[in-house]
Amino acid sequence: MTVKIVTDSTADIPSELAQELGIEVVPLKVRFGTEEFLDGIDLSSEEFYQRLVQGPTLPTTSQPSVGEFTEVYQRLGEGSDGIMSIHVSSKLSGTFNSAKQASEQAEVGCPIEVVDTLQASMAVGLIVLAVARAANAGAGMEELAALAEDTSSRSEFFVMLDTLEYLKKGGRVGPAMALIGGILSIKPMIILRDGEVNELAKERTRRKGVARLIRTAQEFGSLEDMAILHSTTPDEAQSLASDLERLMPEGTQPVISRAGSVIGTYSGPGALGVALIRSATT
Repeated sequence: MTVKIVTDSTADIPSELAQELGIEVVPLKVRFGTEEFLDGIDLSSEEFYQRLVQGPTLPTTSQPSVGEFTEVYQRLGEGSDGIMSIHVSSKLSGTFNSAKQASEQAEVGCPIEVVDTLQASMAVGLIVLAVARAANAGAGMEELAALAEDTSSRSEFFVMLDTLEYLKKGGRVGPAMALIGGILSIKPMIILRDGEVNELAKERTRRKGVARLIRTAQEFGSLEDMAILHSTTPDEAQSLASDLERLMPEGTQPVISRAGSVIGTYSGPGALGVALIRSATT
């Protein structure tokens, strides 16, 4: 028997990695008007970003229900030693609360640990990947819970956006901040601190914004793991990964991931970001 690993679709883990490591991904929902889609299942990334930019209706998002998490826990709990459920910051989404309630209601014969990473996107993804690899190597619940807490404490996530407009419309930043960004034609940069969106910098050009991403990553010293996230610029993401690969342990490379529909709803097209886990020895 083994410990099962659960996360939500905002973790933006590439599907092939999730399948390889046996990670159960519970999808959030994205709505365009009356149409509802499961994040990462019902709508391709290309279709989503085309609708986001060209469609008449901006999307809204919602977390999985308590019942949806309960079904997953009860299905995975059969014959398992435990379930580790690792999620996006509770300050950004109700997903953690849904998972927590479900863990208390699910009728399973194993313990369920629900983790609030206070992170988002591939910062959550890197934590999940670390825990999943340890679980597949035979680690037990206590060890995995400690690992999730430790990697969460050493995780960072920062992003260059093409505009603050999508964050503003999603209620994640104030209208004044978004207005200033639009007037100045800046490239706003954000970072997650204590589970919430904070300003990192403002850069006048995209080139300077990429340079700031590189400098910020370097400031965290040696790294245990890293992921590059993009919404619509895969070549730019690959170039950034090449620039930052030297910060990684020898023989490893950053994961490159595309922001899914939920993260893309707030980041918009043109977003480019870095998720990382600082080395424990830094």
